[in-house]
Amino acid sequence: MRRNILSKRLAEASWTTFDWAFQPFFTLVTTFIFAPYFVAAVAPDAVTGQAWWGYTQTVAGIAIALLSPVLGAIADAAGPRKPWIAALAFLTFAGCALLWLALPGAGGGTLLLVLVAITLATIGAEFAIVFNNAMLPDLVPAHRVGVLSAIGWGVGYVGGLISLGLVLGLFVLPEVPAFGLDKAAHEAERLSGPLSAVWLAIFILPMFLFVPDKPHQGLPRGAAIRQGLSQLAGTLRGLRHYRNQMRFLAAHMIYGDALLAIFAFGGIYARSTFGWDLLTIGIFGIILNILAMLGSFLGGALEARIGSKRTVTISLILLIVGTIGILSIGADRIFFLIEVTPPAPDRGLFASPAELAFLASTLVLGLPFGPAQASSRSLMARLAPPSMMTEFFGLYALSGKATAFLAPFLIGIVTEITQDQRLGIAVVVPFLLIGLWLLSGVREPVIHSAR
Repeated sequence: MRRNILSKRLAEASWTTFDWAFQPFFTLVTTFIFAPYFVAAVAPDAVTGQAWWGYTQTVAGIAIALLSPVLGAIADAAGPRKPWIAALAFLTFAGCALLWLALPGAGGGTLLLVLVAITLATIGAEFAIVFNNAMLPDLVPAHRVGVLSAIGWGVGYVGGLISLGLVLGLFVLPEVPAFGLDKAAHEAERLSGPLSAVWLAIFILPMFLFVPDKPHQGLPRGAAIRQGLSQLAGTLRGLRHYRNQMRFLAAHMIYGDALLAIFAFGGIYARSTFGWDLLTIGIFGIILNILAMLGSFLGGALEARIGSKRTVTISLILLIVGTIGILSIGADRIFFLIEVTPPAPDRGLFASPAELAFLASTLVLGLPFGPAQASSRSLMARLAPPSMMTEFFGLYALSGKATAFLAPFLIGIVTEITQDQRLGIAVVVPFLLIGLWLLSGVREPVIHSAR
């Protein structure tokens, strides 16, 4: 009995290492280190670079939107999820490793290869998340799904935090970077890709070694594909019978767009408002990761008491408050009306009143970021029919990506029309409000804990 309990605990802990393994890709590559470097130094100019980076995410988003429900249905019919995760993790590994080739001003075939690499790495990571999420309900009883989901998100943020700290501490802060890296050749930024690849290869191993997988259903590959596609077609035809689940997926689609936009544009907004350099942006990223990590763990405890839906609801309300707080701050003004001294060129880190107010608003914004995502995942696990778990998580991934272009597109349009970056970012507030309204009509199943 004791051995079985230890084995279960080891499986649960190992499942959370998936988030730990993949998070540096999102933290280092797509948010704080490589993406700004690509836009500023690899592309011909910043405008072109931002457009090209957006195209890679658009292509990845379209592929995920079209294929994630299909692959999920096939996996449900075939049984095991680990072979899919292994193939997709390798895709991310290979894409990240190739980013070392992104030399400043790279052109021609090298630039194309880098764009393809980041696209494939994103596709691999997002698809792998679908299959990993679908393993969650098989690991723990229904009443513990939310807790383990929150721990997974929190552990992931710890991984992102440590990886970002390593990059800053070893390669950005020292005048002479570790391993003799050349700052002039931007080797620290380029190394963020291979570093994420090695991190992924090492830390995903516990998930493969210790997390049980669904047994093979005995179907030949061709039969599994046909059965999976037939099941998906039946699901799509019968969506009217899953109105509660579809309302949640619609809510997740809307507020998920806002979450992605806040994460993508928050650093950009801060940098343009206060003129922050790479080091300051990196420290800001560490602060955000710490807040999101703490929020994930606190959200898991809260969810165990009040349920997944209420936890997401509270998180969205706090996100609305935090977003409005950030939008109320400019370099010489806080809370829309109060004038303050603008940041001085020789100031210390976060030394001006506006920067301190910005960090205070970030506290309100950062803490609910993790619970909003973790509790959304556990709510999906509770709403999805057990026999269609991977398929519904494919639809969940689709809802998170189907309109992911919309909020960034509107931010660009509003910013261009008004010539006001603050008004552009403000479009995320209606997304959060609409998502909150749709979520209010979702019925969460009542889960009774085992005694």
